[in-house]
Amino acid sequence: MTKPGHLILVLAVIGWVGTVSDAVAFGDSISADRCSVAAGENLSNKDIQIVCGIPPELVEKLIKDKTLSLKERTQEQKELLALLRGKLSLNEQQVAQALETVGKEAPAPERIGEKLIEIAGQYKRLQEDLKTRPDDDPTIAAKKEQAREAIKNADLDAADRLLDEIITAEDAALTRRALQAAETIAQKADVALLRLKYSEAADLFARAAKRVPDGHAEVQTGYWKRQAFVLYQQGDEHGDNGALAEAIRLRRKILDRLDRRAQGDDWAATQNNLGNALHTLGERESGTARLEDAVEAYRVVLEEWTRERVPLDWAAAKMKLGNALSTLGQREGGTARLEEAVEAYRVALEERTRERVPLDWAATQNNLGIALQTLGEREGGTARLEEAVEAYRAALEERTRERFPLDWAATQNNLGIALQTLGERERGTARLEEAVEAYRAALEERTRKRFPLDWATTQNNLGNALQTLGARERGTARLEEAVEAYRVALKERTRERVPLDWAATQNNLGKALETLGARESGTARLEEAVEAYRAGLEEGTRERMPLQWAAAQLNLGNVLQTLGERESGTARLEQAVEAYRAVSEEYTRERVPLYWAMTLGNQGEALGILAERRQNLDLAEQALDQIEQARATFEAAGHTPYAAYYSKQAELARARIERLKGGG
Repeated sequence: MTKPGHLILVLAVIGWVGTVSDAVAFGDSISADRCSVAAGENLSNKDIQIVCGIPPELVEKLIKDKTLSLKERTQEQKELLALLRGKLSLNEQQVAQALETVGKEAPAPERIGEKLIEIAGQYKRLQEDLKTRPDDDPTIAAKKEQAREAIKNADLDAADRLLDEIITAEDAALTRRALQAAETIAQKADVALLRLKYSEAADLFARAAKRVPDGHAEVQTGYWKRQAFVLYQQGDEHGDNGALAEAIRLRRKILDRLDRRAQGDDWAATQNNLGNALHTLGERESGTARLEDAVEAYRVVLEEWTRERVPLDWAAAKMKLGNALSTLGQREGGTARLEEAVEAYRVALEERTRERVPLDWAATQNNLGIALQTLGEREGGTARLEEAVEAYRAALEERTRERFPLDWAATQNNLGIALQTLGERERGTARLEEAVEAYRAALEERTRKRFPLDWATTQNNLGNALQTLGARERGTARLEEAVEAYRVALKERTRERVPLDWAATQNNLGKALETLGARESGTARLEEAVEAYRAGLEEGTRERMPLQWAAAQLNLGNVLQTLGERESGTARLEQAVEAYRAVSEEYTRERVPLYWAMTLGNQGEALGILAERRQNLDLAEQALDQIEQARATFEAAGHTPYAAYYSKQAELARARIERLKGGG
């Protein structure tokens, strides 16, 4: 049905299925009484009528004459243009643009009307879409108005340019909003840090970094740095090795982004922090790979932070290098790494003076004490140990409990170790009592809730001092206290979390159980000791930590010997001799003379018992020779208690030889 008073233009639309509908479906219908699609519900191509009221040949003529101005047009063309303006709801400039576009695209004659309708719909839609919104930025609102005016004037080039400017402004606004959102997320992280929720803060800093848009790498890197820092805190303070591993991964990612030449100090600071995380995790893991990486990280830091340019930063890196070397030295045979560590600390102290940086001076003194103490444990005499005690006491002059309770506790723990080691080499118990006092003081600040791994370390050390005291006393109270200290330490020092520390505490527990078992008639405690030693050896392997492995093997040999003395057969004694033989491959006279002597003497005791059971005089004489070598070594080193012990064992060995010579 057509509207009366209009000419009818029927255009055949070849192959059309829904195209016209899609082209004008902008939410604003163009009714059939204007210039539009008129269609029934059930359509075929022939049913579609495009109604504009103008014969197609006249429209084609208008297109061909598109370059003519309105004045140059014929009266008939003027009337047709006016009709198109009315039918399409376009102004003169818009109609001219529409005709020009259709002319350039050259659709089939039967589709000209359709395309004019499509263009008219686009004009109407664009005019509507370019209306300003209440939330528009003032600059964007102004450009939208300019773009609407350009569309009104059919100046499509100007409209394109203005819309590009709006896109640029919108992108800038999006970037600002994204950066603001990232900043707000980071502020939430800061709130989490007020609650000391390091894991939560790390997750929030990660979210902030993800919100940072492209082109703002420096901002994103800043959030990564903060994330890595709180991950380190989580790992360091809560024994979270996963957090430390993530901090290492993140800091390496940051280093990949930094330009060493252009950002030397930033690069060095990140390397320094990477070294910290590697060292902390390396202390907890088996093997030395992380520690070697830490040493390498600190060495490259020192290439940037030179003594001449930044003396205090250089000294700080030197101290941390010393820390990593000291930890490596504790796991390796020999003293080369430890000597390197001592040297690093001493040169660091040339810049880190007490007058200049008292707290840093104290920290370096504390760490120097650790290296000296470890060296002293491996050498004869007590000079290094006395130096270590002196270094710790110096550190405590600045590291007071009132000012720095946690640092004070750490140094008290270390002082306890040095005093204990000295006490083991002296006859009396004064040093050992001082060591127990130092450990108990440290535990007042190193609580299980706040610092579980540090608490466990000090519990383990307290157990060591109590065990040594208990071994010198007649009763078992101190030894029972030692066993309890080790057992509670193992609740935090788990095999999964800190395998090497777990192995060390298992070894120490075995030693206390062995000493208790030696004082009891049964063998239950001794069997428990064997179990503890063997458990520790599963992690503390010879390949991973040769000296600690040797210590555990030595202890295993001792308890097997004690069990063998109580049994009629020789199987346990033979196992003990074999354990001592394995130990002597690591505890050599050149590397650790005192431990070598102890191993030699203990093996001599086991050989002596075997000699008597086998009635073997030659074996008995070999046993005496080994015990005498042990006695002489400890006597020369000034280690009076052990010298006295082996002197007594030598007397027993001589009596044994006399019995064997006399035929029993």
